[in-house]
Amino acid sequence: MSYSPGLFVGIDLATRIERAERSLLEEAARSVATRADQVVISEIDSGRALWVGPGSPLNKVVGVLGNDFPDALLDEVENAFAERNSAVNFEVSTLADPELVTRLTRRGYALVGFENVLGLRLDGQSRPRAAGVEVADVASDGLESWLDVVADGFGAPDIRGVAAHEEHSRDAARSAISDTSAASGFVPSLATIDGVPAGGAIRRLYEGIAQFSGASTLPEFRRRGVQGTLLAHRIDAATAAGCDLAVVVTLPGSTSQQNVQKLGFQLLYVRAVLVREVETIR
Repeated sequence: MSYSPGLFVGIDLATRIERAERSLLEEAARSVATRADQVVISEIDSGRALWVGPGSPLNKVVGVLGNDFPDALLDEVENAFAERNSAVNFEVSTLADPELVTRLTRRGYALVGFENVLGLRLDGQSRPRAAGVEVADVASDGLESWLDVVADGFGAPDIRGVAAHEEHSRDAARSAISDTSAASGFVPSLATIDGVPAGGAIRRLYEGIAQFSGASTLPEFRRRGVQGTLLAHRIDAATAAGCDLAVVVTLPGSTSQQNVQKLGFQLLYVRAVLVREVETIR
């Protein structure tokens, strides 16, 4: 099967993708803010600094591409995180202003890892599905059961490639996914084998971009095509909804990266993860 020509990734496309990521996490944070104290939502250039709770995977700075903002703004964000006993995780795209990384390292940030951003031009082609794997979208009354399946899959990671720079508990992963479910365009999908839940995943539609995330498979159902079938389902659904691009974020060299590249996703750019620890802020 032949796929469409590769994507050229310039600053315009990167800006569009980073805006979608920022929007997803900001909407999740604002949902948490309606029921909890201490939530941080701060604007930094084109991005946002977000802190939603102790140990949450959503605690990070995302979407910053420029470097034209005052040090006082970084001081404010770093102090807010330190007051909550949290390091500052700053994700920086390789298409961001290079001076931003220089600035952060001079402030005491250390490089701790990378994330790969992969994309697929949605051209109307369907992808193959594994025999015996059924996928359906989940209604609101099935969200809690779906969350348990996805969280259980995350609780038993299938590690390959570069390890994550930080690990999160099953409960922290479940809470973060639950928080993102409040974002506009959020659609959960459940995969079953012989009627038994086997795995789940998310698609979120935003300004023509389909963000694919939250993919996990229960250990006893791995190596049976669950994730490939979930991807194929989401590609078809996103295409039908009028999206022109699907995006996935993976760890370098991971099983997830292998799964999406089999279906035609290409590496668009990399995000460097830089962290400033609490002790260097206080």
